[in-house]
Amino acid sequence: MKTAASLLVLFLISTYGANSAKILGVFPVPGRSHYILGSSLMKALAEKGHDVTVISCFEEQNPPKNGTYRDIVITGAVDEMTKQMAKMNMFDRESTNPFAGAVFMSFRLPAMTETTLKHENVQKLINSNEKFDAVIVEFASEALYALSTHFGAPLVTFSATRASHWINPLVGNPSPPSYIPDIMLDFSVLMTLYERLVNSLVYVFNELLLNFVVYPKHNELMKKYIPNAPSHISEVLYNHSIVLVNSHPSVNRPVPYVPSMVDIGGFHIKPPKKLPQDLQEFLDSAKHGVIYFSLGSNLKSAQLPLEKRNALLQTFAKLKQKILWKWEDEDLPGKPPNVKVAKWLPQQDILAHPNVKLFITHGGQSSTTETIYHGVPILGIPIFGDQKINAKSVARDGCGLYVAYSEITEEKLTESINEILHNQKYKENVQRRSKLFHDRIVSPLDTAIYWVEYVIRHRGAPHLRVAALDLPWYKYLLLDVIVVTVLIVLSSIFVFCYIIKLVTKKLCSSSVKKTKTE
Repeated sequence: MKTAASLLVLFLISTYGANSAKILGVFPVPGRSHYILGSSLMKALAEKGHDVTVISCFEEQNPPKNGTYRDIVITGAVDEMTKQMAKMNMFDRESTNPFAGAVFMSFRLPAMTETTLKHENVQKLINSNEKFDAVIVEFASEALYALSTHFGAPLVTFSATRASHWINPLVGNPSPPSYIPDIMLDFSVLMTLYERLVNSLVYVFNELLLNFVVYPKHNELMKKYIPNAPSHISEVLYNHSIVLVNSHPSVNRPVPYVPSMVDIGGFHIKPPKKLPQDLQEFLDSAKHGVIYFSLGSNLKSAQLPLEKRNALLQTFAKLKQKILWKWEDEDLPGKPPNVKVAKWLPQQDILAHPNVKLFITHGGQSSTTETIYHGVPILGIPIFGDQKINAKSVARDGCGLYVAYSEITEEKLTESINEILHNQKYKENVQRRSKLFHDRIVSPLDTAIYWVEYVIRHRGAPHLRVAALDLPWYKYLLLDVIVVTVLIVLSSIFVFCYIIKLVTKKLCSSSVKKTKTE
């Protein structure tokens, strides 16, 4: 019955899809993990017959054969980021406090946006006479939202992470700091008084940064580079049709959503492909299983400090399992015989192999989603961004363990790895989560395509807009109601006290007169 219902829904979606539409996707982050997500969505739209244009820092190597897919590449952006990352060790950011991290992002993201807007390839498109039926922009690129106004199209925002302070205000999505920790913190939803205090301060700090630093800067960029931009950025900030969120309750804790927020977590995951022969043989021959170790596309294992690298090598050398390690240099000094390294590895296909017993990861959203999809236990070693809260969620759900980067030692790693490998509860918990992940009436990719086409069909879907977007902040927070209520209560108390005073005075006066008479 469930299979029949799923097929019926898919049939209705396919038959009621938008006609071939012109769709612009803008993904300015010069990180491959972000590009993989953006291009997965845009290629799927092209395969549905839409005319797709993608602004990004990468050129697509495998464009769809049965669709129109055009690249507009921000050339030089990846090389510039590589140079910047070479000047600093990303592992140093592990100790950055959330306030300093928020300030860093408040200046880094507008600079990235300006790099996109001023690029000659992008300016050529902006100054063309083209029109689009929808514009999809990656979150935290506020000035780029104005491209929807410029091209006369409804705006869709794509968030590569869970709901956060960057996207919640755009559609009036509630995010009470009482139980929703900031994305940069590693708090659980059941926070202590101290954690709720810190979380509330971070919440207010982010709001101030957005409204007094980030939005004004993006307002300048919008007016400088986009001819048909609105008169003020607020006109486009709060005019989103939908927000596609790379999240799902099986991976991230459930949070309240307004109708225009749509979960599509895992939409980029594809059926496993055949592995290269050397990897296939390495995994197939692992009698005791394989531990896969990768820190993602931005963090480089080769930049690990020597003491951390040695702790990992010494730990791996003692294990019966084989280790598959994403290592970016030509050679790994001191590599034990059971360790195989490679500069690049097909992560999704590796995680799908039955011999993979553990994934040691930085805890990025995509990596966390992929490992839960495949039901592989996790050892999280987070460094920055949303990695800490993701790793803490994994540990809280019993799908693995969390080891702070500062606590990495041979003893700590050995203890954690052996606990996960020999305690069946981690495998059982992550497979339970995997079942929850897969239990959907429609796949996340089909969900994403449906909602983009829905926005096109309904010309922006303004009926999904919540009234919170039209309220000033003091009304949204009921401050005016609170003030009126407090005034009424205080006035009532004052009147009551005054009446009591008058009555008491009258009684006392009567008593004095009676005494004098006697």
